Amino acid sequence: MRGPHNIIRLIRTGATFERTGAMKVVLDAFDAGPLLRITFRTLVWPFQWLGYKGDLSMPPAVRALQALGPAYIKFGQILSTRPDVVGDELAVQLRVLQDKLPPFSMAEAKKAIQSELGTSFDKLFSTFSEPVAAASLAQVHKAHLADTGEAVAVKILRPGIERAFRTDIDAFYFAARAIEFLSPASRRLRPMDVITHFEGVVMGELDLRLESSAAAEFAANTESDSGFQVPKVYWHLSGRRVMTMEWAEGTNIGMNEALDAAGHDRIALATRVLQLFLNHALRDGYFHGDMHQGNLKVAANGDIIAYDFGIMGRIDEYTRRVYAEILFGFIRKDYQRVAEVHFEAGYVPANRDVDEFARALRAVGEPIFGMDASRISMARLLSYLFEVTERFGMETRTELILLQRTMVVVEGVARSLDPRMNIWHVAKPVVEDYIKESIGPKALIRDLAKTVRILSRFGPQLPKLAEDALIRLNNPPPPPKPQRRIARLSWMALGAVLASGAIWGISLL
Repeated sequence: MRGPHNIIRLIRTGATFERTGAMKVVLDAFDAGPLLRITFRTLVWPFQWLGYKGDLSMPPAVRALQALGPAYIKFGQILSTRPDVVGDELAVQLRVLQDKLPPFSMAEAKKAIQSELGTSFDKLFSTFSEPVAAASLAQVHKAHLADTGEAVAVKILRPGIERAFRTDIDAFYFAARAIEFLSPASRRLRPMDVITHFEGVVMGELDLRLESSAAAEFAANTESDSGFQVPKVYWHLSGRRVMTMEWAEGTNIGMNEALDAAGHDRIALATRVLQLFLNHALRDGYFHGDMHQGNLKVAANGDIIAYDFGIMGRIDEYTRRVYAEILFGFIRKDYQRVAEVHFEAGYVPANRDVDEFARALRAVGEPIFGMDASRISMARLLSYLFEVTERFGMETRTELILLQRTMVVVEGVARSLDPRMNIWHVAKPVVEDYIKESIGPKALIRDLAKTVRILSRFGPQLPKLAEDALIRLNNPPPPPKPQRRIARLSWMALGAVLASGAIWGISLL
């Protein structure tokens, strides 16, 4: 249902921000200029009565996003990890959206468990707590298994969440289509594809069987990672709307005072969380796509515990190599190589000048490397890089959207632990190791061996495939005969007659 009725939803979004006072807060956070402020507030002010009131006990931005629904809450969760973008005060306020939203009732939770698992609730759990965390799509309870007494976390989807999320997504689709229509230049960014990608990612969160599978795969990939844990899944107690995992005991990674009181080294934690993400993305091609503070804990022994695996990212080996070479090129200030990689991967049209693109990239990188360590930012690099690639006609790469977004989120988490962290120094050893393994002589031998294995599987068919290709090459098909103009007009006339007859018939009915 992506029709014009979504205009009301978009107007209500602006009206809600104005009515709750969030419009001013957001414009201040993004340091909007006077023209933009006047334009936005003039457009939405007459309609503020259409906005939702929200929870009056909440700060304005949290109140607005919470009132608007799950997709908006997701957006707020991302901003909560970016104090360098929205400011420390607003970032702290938005963290409430990660796991401190109003829960649904215990009666609904127990009903969902019994319906999903098909067994009496009392036979499954000896204890079952009030919600310990409530997020945009689901809430979590601590329980103990009736047969073993083990502590577990039981995740349950919110009632009716699928329909609520669909409403938001439909409005986003309508907005994306309107943007493409009103601004042809924006089509390069492929806003419809971006929303489609976002929809696919989050719809995966609405089937907890997929999250259980993701958790199991992620645990297998990271089993040997020092200082990192993934809780195990209890498959017999999991389904589409319910998921049961091992209970993870620890301190939320966003609570600096609690981490300090427990004696954890926040600088070491900041380094580890960034390097873990890069290892998962580059080494495995499978990474946690929602690594905000609400999904990370620090165990008593200092291990980082990850949970909530509804959003996972996967990138193929070639894309990993491209991404690593781009990062490595910036780290080494080899802008010519970064430019060449963009052209080799087809990210920038081949008719553009590679040397001119390299000069533009130098204008991106040099100012950032000249900054103080506390101001060097992957988010700033991506922002500047976006501006440059826009000038050179680069289209949005939907396969990299989640990777880039998660990189920004992880940087935000790391900076909240160590504001003076130099991300380039932290990222360099991981990227260097990957480059050595994936682009050097060893990688060439592995690629050749893989090619031989693939060809061997199709060995019996290769002679026939080669013969068919040569026959087609030596005997090209004749060109199609041009259709006569009269014949085309006749077909058009026949189509018009049939359409008119159908309309006349319908009118008689």
